Amino acid sequence: MPPTSVDTLIHARWVIPVEPQGTALQNHTVIVDRGKIVALMPSTETEQHYDAREEVHLANHAVIPGLINAHTHAAMTLLRGYADDRPLMDWLHNYIWPAELKWASPEFVRDGTLLAIAEMLRGGVTCFSDMYFFPDEVAHAAASAGMRATVGLIVIEFPSPWAADAADYLRKGIDVHDQLRHHPLVRTAFAPHAPYTVSNSTFGKLATYASELNIPIHMHVHETAEEVRTALAQTGERPLKRLERLGLLTPQLLAVHMTQLEPHEITTVAAQGVHVLHCPESNLKLASGFCPVARLMQAGVNVAIGTDGAASNNNLDMFGEMRAAALLAKAVAGDASAIPAALALQMATLNGARALGIDDIAGSLAPGKAADLVAVDLHYPATQPVYDPISAIIYSADRDLVTDVWVQGRRLLADRALTTLDESEILMRAQHWGERLSAR
Repeated sequence: MPPTSVDTLIHARWVIPVEPQGTALQNHTVIVDRGKIVALMPSTETEQHYDAREEVHLANHAVIPGLINAHTHAAMTLLRGYADDRPLMDWLHNYIWPAELKWASPEFVRDGTLLAIAEMLRGGVTCFSDMYFFPDEVAHAAASAGMRATVGLIVIEFPSPWAADAADYLRKGIDVHDQLRHHPLVRTAFAPHAPYTVSNSTFGKLATYASELNIPIHMHVHETAEEVRTALAQTGERPLKRLERLGLLTPQLLAVHMTQLEPHEITTVAAQGVHVLHCPESNLKLASGFCPVARLMQAGVNVAIGTDGAASNNNLDMFGEMRAAALLAKAVAGDASAIPAALALQMATLNGARALGIDDIAGSLAPGKAADLVAVDLHYPATQPVYDPISAIIYSADRDLVTDVWVQGRRLLADRALTTLDESEILMRAQHWGERLSAR
């Protein structure tokens, strides 16, 4: 039988499929055709089975699933370093929200999102879950770059440049959802900002709409101790209890941060199937607290990783987040084995896909799934010798070692060069915005 014709053969020193957890296949090839993974097999066997239009040889690389940034505010790259070293509420009320009220616009969001996409692709991110104004612009930017995204349909009670009130946010958000419902790369989620910025009435509508449209609800929850104290003083109940009472604790809820959790709340979150989106570096920078990742995962909660926005991080580096998530979990749990390297990688890939409801197409390397792939060159002084490529990726590597990125079989980063974006134009636009905001 003659070899089967396929689009691409990617030969690598290691292929790390994530499923089964901890597996590293040596000298293997990923066979890709029509945007999907056909097979993983030893490189010595591919020639007799497959004939490809393109072959990529990565003798020193590990190929992993594309990283999934489960929580970010992409356009806030344009506010990177704008208001550093301030606690969350001061940062929000006195700096970020006033700046957004003045500057947020379709142009701001488009330029900031393209800057974020360029940064994320260079760092091995193939999918991001966003929460920001003008979600239509976020969707357009992701689609134009060929990147996978879940676009947050933001909802708050007060006006912004995007909408006038909660009803307007919902109406515009549903319009965006309708425009994107059949898009091959871009999906939607409702994105109420937080319990303290959304009313009970609006939450009721969101629960109904999310159920009818079968899309997630992506929200900051229990981010800081102050948030919980204020809620108790004003309403007599903790935010999670309120969300439970309103019927929002379901598998559709993607709860971001979750640094303030009591044991019974962990039990409830696990029982209701809520997903937790962990942002370790942002939590550290804003002194928000420590998410009890090990206890959540021991209880059966799916925990994924996000960067948060570049205004509070100050980068969109998922390699840094994986390392921070693993190290922090060990310190918080008092157990050096709490989150091993393989689990940290799973949190940034398959767990993110599960949270976004796309684990049937992304998050691991398996036949039939989309060819969302990242190549990491481990032949550098900082990563040698390599006893375990997964440990090397989590504890030694950084995003600068990413050389190639594919989304749905399309090569968006080739030997460290972006193929679908004009990087010089993106940098020029970012500098332009920096000059405008510096003159505030």
